[in-house]
Amino acid sequence: MKIGARYLGGHRCEFVVWAPPHQAVTVQLVTPSAKSIPMRPDGDGYWRAAAKDVPPDSRYQYLVDGGPPRPDPASHAQPDGVHGPSQIIDHAAFAWGDGDWRGRPAAEMILYELHVGAFTPDGTFDAVIPRLDALREVGITAVELMPVTPFPGVRNWGYDGIAPFAVHQAYGGPAGLKRLVDACHARDLAVVLDVVYNHLGPEGNYLAEFGPYFTSKYTTPWGSAINFDDAWSDGVRNYFIENALHWFSHYHIDALRLDAVHGIRDRSASPFLMELAERTAACSADAGRRVALIAESDLNDARILRPRSAGGYGLDAQWSDDYHHALHTLLTGETQGYYEDFGSAAQMAKAMRDGFVFSGQYSRYRKRRHGNPSADRPAEQFVVFAQNHDQVGNRLNGDRLSTLVSFESLKLSAGAVALAPAVPLLFMGEEYGEEAPFLYFVSHDDPGLIEAVRRGRKEEFLAFRWSGEPPDPQAEETFLRSKLTWALRDTGRHRLLLEFYCELFRLRKKTPPLARPDRNRLDVHVSEGSPVLTVRGWTDRVEVRCLFNFGKSDAEVPMPDRSVRWEKLIDSADSRWGGSGSSLPDRLRAHSVVVFRASRRTADALSP
Repeated sequence: MKIGARYLGGHRCEFVVWAPPHQAVTVQLVTPSAKSIPMRPDGDGYWRAAAKDVPPDSRYQYLVDGGPPRPDPASHAQPDGVHGPSQIIDHAAFAWGDGDWRGRPAAEMILYELHVGAFTPDGTFDAVIPRLDALREVGITAVELMPVTPFPGVRNWGYDGIAPFAVHQAYGGPAGLKRLVDACHARDLAVVLDVVYNHLGPEGNYLAEFGPYFTSKYTTPWGSAINFDDAWSDGVRNYFIENALHWFSHYHIDALRLDAVHGIRDRSASPFLMELAERTAACSADAGRRVALIAESDLNDARILRPRSAGGYGLDAQWSDDYHHALHTLLTGETQGYYEDFGSAAQMAKAMRDGFVFSGQYSRYRKRRHGNPSADRPAEQFVVFAQNHDQVGNRLNGDRLSTLVSFESLKLSAGAVALAPAVPLLFMGEEYGEEAPFLYFVSHDDPGLIEAVRRGRKEEFLAFRWSGEPPDPQAEETFLRSKLTWALRDTGRHRLLLEFYCELFRLRKKTPPLARPDRNRLDVHVSEGSPVLTVRGWTDRVEVRCLFNFGKSDAEVPMPDRSVRWEKLIDSADSRWGGSGSSLPDRLRAHSVVVFRASRRTADALSP
C-alpha cells in the first residue's frame, strides 16, 4: 500500500495514512488555505482521501479521533521542524540528469562515509558537491551519507530521526538531496544512504498515536521495539518497505545501509529483513539499475548474507566489525571493552580470509560463544574499515587514528583497508589523516532528554575505563569541533598520506586480484606468533602478494622462490611516502605494507 501524500499533478493530491483501529481521521490543509477533508477507511487500518486545488508545497497535518494536529508519519518534508505540519512534494518536478546511470556492482565500491553537517563549513548537500571531484581523485566510487532524516534542533548524528520519509531541512531538504545524488551519478559515484529501521528518536515521535507501530513484546536500548511480528505488524512492515522503495525511486539512492539490524526484533517465520530484500530485488529488476541493502549487525550471523534459496535473508552486504576490531587492536594495543577479544595477527588473517573472526568460538567479552561461519560468503559481501562514525564517535573524546598511532601505522592501516579482500570504507577525513575529533552531538529541546543523553554517554564508556568527562553532546562547540579541517589536505604528512591512499586505490583498481578479490583464489597466511601477514591473490595471468608487518620491529620477508621475478608495486617504508627507507629485499620494515606482483611471464607457473 502506497502511503503518505502523493502529488498527482494538476493540483491534485491523494493522502493515505495507516491508523488502526481509530474511528475518524481528517486531513487538515494548513496552506495555502485552511481546509479539512474527512478520510474514508480503506481496509486493513488504512485511511484515504483525495483533494483538488492543492498545489505542491502545500502544508497539511492529520487529526486522529479529534485529537491534536500531527505531522504525517510518512511525511516527505518537515520545513517547520519535527513538530510542525508536513509538506507535499512534487517529486516529478525534479529534472534528473542520470538517465544512463545503472548503478555500481558491490565489488567495485570504495565507500566514503560522511556526515553532511560536519563535512563542510556550510553543512549542506550543495556544499558537498564541490568536494566530490576531490573524492574521485582519491579513488572513491561511492559516497555513504549518515542519516539525513529530520531530527530535533539543528545538529545531530541523525540516528534520532523521527520522520523516516523526509529530508532534514537545514541540509537542503528534498531538492538538495536530489541535487547531490544527481551530481554524484554524473561523476560515476554511487550513493549509499543510512536508514534506521530499529527505532525512532524520542522527541517529535507521534507514531504511537496513529497505530501499533511499537510492541511491548521486546525491549531495546531505545525503549519498546518496533512492531515487526506482533498484531497489526503487516502495516508496520509495509511502512518500512515503502520507505526503502521511496529512497530508491524518488531519490535514486543506490543502496541503503540498515542501521543495527540486531535491534530489529522479529521472530516471524518470514522475517522483515527477508521480505525487504525480496522487495528490493524486485525494485532493482523493475528500475533496470542496481539497488542494494547493506546491513550493520553485531550478530556475526551469515544468514543475513546468504541467499533466500539457502535459508538466508538475502541482503547484499554487511559491515564487518570484526575486521575493525582486529585491525584496531594491532595498531593501538587497546584491550578494553570489546577489544579484549582481539589482538593477534592470526585474527586479522581470519577476518581477511573469512569475513568474521568469531564464527562460533567463545567470546570473553560476551561471555558466550558468538557467531557462525562466513567463509562461504563472497568477499564483496563484507564492508571493512579502520574507522567509521561509531568507532570514532563512540570514544570518550572522539579520537581518530591519526591522534592515536604513528604515521607509519596510519599508512599500514591505509593498506589494510584499501587492499583488503572486501569492500573498503573510509570515514570522512581519513584519507589525509584528519585530526579533528568526531564527537557525539545533539540539539534536543527537552531538558529531561538532554540530561538523559549526557548520563547515557558516561555509562557507555564504563567498559573502556577511559578517564575524564566526555564533551557535552548538547553544546554547539562539540559539533563545531567535529567539522573537517580541509586545509590539512595540502600540508606536510597529511598530503603524503592523501597521495598514498590515491596510489593504493589506483593499484587496487588496475590489478585484477585486488580489484575483484575471489575467495577461491585467495590465500591469507601468518606464521604462529608472527606479526607479519601475507595476502596472496591470483588470476590466470597474474599473482599479487600483500605483506603487512604489524610488529614493532623489522622482520624477515616471507616471499617464495627468489628466482621468480617480482615487481614491487608499493612500499610504505619508502622515503617517497615519508618512511625511513625500504630495507627490501632483505627485511620488512616495522609497521609497513608492501605489495608485489609477479610478472606475466612467470605468473602461470606461480598460480595453482
